[in-house]
This record gives sequence, C-alpha cells and structure tokens, in this order.
Amino acid sequence: MFNALVMEKDEESGLAAASVKQLSTDDLPHGEVTVAVEYSTVNYKDGLCLSPKGGGLVRSYPHIPGIDYAGTVEASSDDRYKPGDKVVLTGWRVGEAHWGGYSQKANALADWLVPLPDGLDARQAMAVGTAGITAMLAVMALEDQGLKPGQGPVLVTGAAGGVGSVATAILANLGYEVAAVTGRPEAGDYLKSLGATTIVPRGDLNETTKRPLESETWAGCVDAVGGEMLARVLGQMKYGASVAAVGLAGGAGLPATVIPFLLRGVNLLGIDSVMQPYDNRLRAWQRIATDLPMEKLDAMVHPATFGELPQLGADILNGQVKGRVVIDVNA
Repeated sequence: MFNALVMEKDEESGLAAASVKQLSTDDLPHGEVTVAVEYSTVNYKDGLCLSPKGGGLVRSYPHIPGIDYAGTVEASSDDRYKPGDKVVLTGWRVGEAHWGGYSQKANALADWLVPLPDGLDARQAMAVGTAGITAMLAVMALEDQGLKPGQGPVLVTGAAGGVGSVATAILANLGYEVAAVTGRPEAGDYLKSLGATTIVPRGDLNETTKRPLESETWAGCVDAVGGEMLARVLGQMKYGASVAAVGLAGGAGLPATVIPFLLRGVNLLGIDSVMQPYDNRLRAWQRIATDLPMEKLDAMVHPATFGELPQLGADILNGQVKGRVVIDVNA
C-alpha cells in the first residue's frame, strides 16, 4: 500500500476535490516501468489539474495529478531500465491524461522516462522539473539560432516564475547579460541573486504600441508571458535575434504585425517540452546538470508536502508562486 493524492469528482456538483488516499499497485494503470516516486513539483498545468474542473486537462476521474516526478525504478519489463535505476519523467501528458507523480508509486511507459543524469539527485531534478527543462530547451533553441554572450542583453519575461527563474540562472551562468521582467517589485533581489543584471518592471512592456518597431534592444528573449508583452518585445529585438516562446501567462492572443519578421529578420521559436523527442530531452537534462548552478537552484526551492498541494495549485494559477516548489511525496 502507498499514499497518493487522488482527485475525485462529486457527481452532483460535477466538481472534483483532492484527498490523500491509500492505494495498492493493483490500482495503478498499465505501465512497463514501476517507479518508487521520491519527489514531484508544481507547474501551471498542475494547478489546472488540481482545480475543481480539472482545467480542461483531466480526462477522467479518479485521477492522480503531477506532471513531473523523479525516483527509483522498482520493476521493469523493458530492458532499458532495471530495479535501482534513477529516472526522471516530464511531459507525455502524464498527470493530465495519465496518472501522475503525486503518488508514492507510479507506472510509466519506458519511452517516457529519462535516466537521471550524473550530478543531479531526484530532489534537484524536481527543482528543475518541466519548468526547468522548458527553460533549458529555450536557451538551446536561442543558441541554435546563433545567440552568444556579448551580443547584448537577453530578456526573460515572467522571470520570477518557474521557467523564468531557471532561464535567468542558466543564462547568467553561461555569461549572458540578463534583463529580468517582473510585476513583483519585491522579487528584484531574488532575481539579482540568480544572476539578473537588470530588473525591468512589467509595466514597461505590457502595453502594445502603435509603432511596429522600436529601438533594437534585446539580443534574445525567453518569453513566458505571450499576449501583448510578446507583441511589444518582438518590435524591440535586434536584427536577426530570436524569441523563444514558452508560455501564455499574459494570454494566448498575439496582437502583433509581421513587420519585425520582415524588416529585422526576427525569429519566433515555439518551445514544447511535452512531446519533445528523447534525444533532445536527454540533451537538455545533461545541459541542466552542467549549466545550472546547483546553489542557484537551491535558492529557488520551496519544500512542500501532499497536504499543501490544493492551495499551491490555486496559488500558481494566481501568479503567487515564486521559484520552484518541490514535493516530498514520502514526507
């Protein structure tokens, strides 16, 4: 028997609520690998899945959320993994369409797992989680398009959030000048501790302008906001520079023109971590182990337990979670 945070729907109200329940391995859905989960985390999608209506992501109830987890292989029918192997899982709609990591045990397909890279333990891997891997994929995409230190400041929007925090720390560690955008003035010292050299108030960028082009300012951008801020930033990119779009905290619409693309050769790069191919996923985890300073990662972490998850889910949807939350599923 083991503990799991289970979402169950009330048939009268149609709303779901979370509670900690004891399950057996027979209750788990089919999987090639059984993982003894050690840590999970809280992402924006987790907040949606923990909400009473499932955020449009949960297909059926009862359901165990948690789109990320890390732990130790307990049993495997796939030759790629054996008992005792340390593994990490992000993406593949786990925690949405499939039971996830808010559980002391989980079943997964072998294709969904990645070996935990040398230099990272399970707790650190969940301090990274989907948010951190998304940030690393964004940095890799910008570099693949030619971004190098010394070309000018790199903008990170939504910088105090999970993706933004990790992106700020990675970019600063790689030698980039990082301009961090936040709507929370109290987060300034935190962002500077991660390596940001400039704090940009959200109000400076969250309104569109009638001018399709402004002064060339940013050599690159990791954008977690979308909406009007992304439209504004596109017109401020340097010639040939790229924006890696990773989120839509500011809305899914893009009230922009094609002028930055046509007259400055700006690139808009879409970053998906859910269905990312294995080789690139493994490359991102290996880069995390070498390019993200562990002391900076530790500074982002807020430890939590199962009982705190419903409130944390609501908090992250309201933009009230700073850095990375790490859930000890055995606490």
